[in-house]
Amino acid sequence: MNTFGRLLRLTTFGESHGKAMGGILDGMPPGVEINGDIIRHHLERRRPGSGEGVSKRREEDKVEILSGLTSDNITLGTPIGFIIPNTDSRSEDYDAYEGKFRLNHADYTYYKKYGLHDFRGGGRASARETVSWVVAGSIVRQWLWVSRIAIDAKYIPTLDAAQAARNGDSVGGIVNCKITGVPAGLGEPVFDKLHSRLAAAMTGINAVKAFEYGDGTRSARMKGSESADKFRIPYDPSTPFSSNHSGGVAGGISNGMQINFNVYFKPAPTIMQPMETIDTEGNPCVIPPKGRHDACVAIRAVPVVESMAALVIGDMLRLNQSYIPFEPYEE
Repeated sequence: MNTFGRLLRLTTFGESHGKAMGGILDGMPPGVEINGDIIRHHLERRRPGSGEGVSKRREEDKVEILSGLTSDNITLGTPIGFIIPNTDSRSEDYDAYEGKFRLNHADYTYYKKYGLHDFRGGGRASARETVSWVVAGSIVRQWLWVSRIAIDAKYIPTLDAAQAARNGDSVGGIVNCKITGVPAGLGEPVFDKLHSRLAAAMTGINAVKAFEYGDGTRSARMKGSESADKFRIPYDPSTPFSSNHSGGVAGGISNGMQINFNVYFKPAPTIMQPMETIDTEGNPCVIPPKGRHDACVAIRAVPVVESMAALVIGDMLRLNQSYIPFEPYEE
């Protein structure tokens, strides 16, 4: 699938070393003013090419909005189409990878599924794909801000990414995300719970290995008396509970507290060391240390986490808005 969402839907296209990345964001409400500088700001946060521990690929990441906005940048309510040209792909860096499977990458599984794989940077399995997610998320966030919903994330290092890069290695990391201003009642019962939608969005990000919200795995070592979120007395609907062990979600529906979760990223699988592997014929071979790769993908993933969270919250808001109260027929 290349489409994410129910009523607020993002469909993306493009390969890491193709001509461009892009997408269509459908379901945005009309009348929202979109500031291009905000989109550019979040793209700059995700952009490779600067800082230790990140890929030195230097993409300009200039987005062109093709449809869905008025001449003065107001959403029409129609599909918003956009493209981001690839300008610094350097496919020749991957010539030595042709017909070989990089370890812990999508090469082998894509080959088994499709009978071929795009060795030039991984095709659609590349984190280059997330540039379209950030464009869409940056648009949706501007609607959420009008609703006073804010999404902020930060990178939590687990090991020294810069030192790993100097050693030709890579490390993992954690991204913590907080969503404030979400009203109680957001989320669907049973099969479309808010936390399950967030989990699906986050584990769909490249290199993510785990997701937890609220107390997460700590809950397994707690007593019920310790993890209970008690109502504030006197009751305050703006912060209804005196604690937030549930992470802002109960029964799959937002409870009015801050939504918080952690996303865990594995070390980047492509490192600057020779790696023994096999080719498409099953013969042993070696992947040479070549190319431009992140030593820690979690660093640039912060705006990606925020963007996917925005798409989930925006979609849930649209679903809530779709409910029509039942009115019995009267003669």
